[in-house]
Amino acid sequence: MFSKKDGGESATDTPRNPTAPAASRSPGSASGSRAAATIGPSIRINGDLAGEEDLIVEGRITGTVELKSNTLTIGAQGQVEARVYAHTILVEGTVNGDLYASERISIRQSARIEGNIYAPRISLEDGARFRGAIDMDTDNEAFRKAFGTASAKPAPAASAEVRPSSGSETAGKPAKPAANGGGSASSSSNVA
Repeated sequence: MFSKKDGGESATDTPRNPTAPAASRSPGSASGSRAAATIGPSIRINGDLAGEEDLIVEGRITGTVELKSNTLTIGAQGQVEARVYAHTILVEGTVNGDLYASERISIRQSARIEGNIYAPRISLEDGARFRGAIDMDTDNEAFRKAFGTASAKPAPAASAEVRPSSGSETAGKPAKPAANGGGSASSSSNVA
């Protein structure tokens, strides 16, 4: 019963143990790589989602997703309305919210994203729809808050009210801060 003939008897065990369930139980597989957990197309999650393994989303998530040391894949059927934090993010579906990745974000041709992207490496395929800002500076305040990284230099002070000294402040009009944080390529001025 416990002989060393395992190699020959494994074929007779196959009908009793189908290979499909064994393939889904990959944490103990001989290859050493784990399969990602999957949220299927009929699953909806409202709230905060956190984990320590890779995740594929084909369903709908609303809230916050935190997989800071793992990969998140938003599949073609996936719909995410959340602030997302992950090591690597691959987007093929729809995202409405900000994406933060400590390594990279890949946006596929089928993706539709409305929100800001923060990652040191970003790839955007031709045909993907994206509305938002891209920030690849890992030393900015938003990135440091997201991943808890300490910076050697302090964050620069906000300079929203910096204006050239043209004497217009003495005309009785207070200086207005820029609506977009001062980073606009075009602006209008009321200086006479």
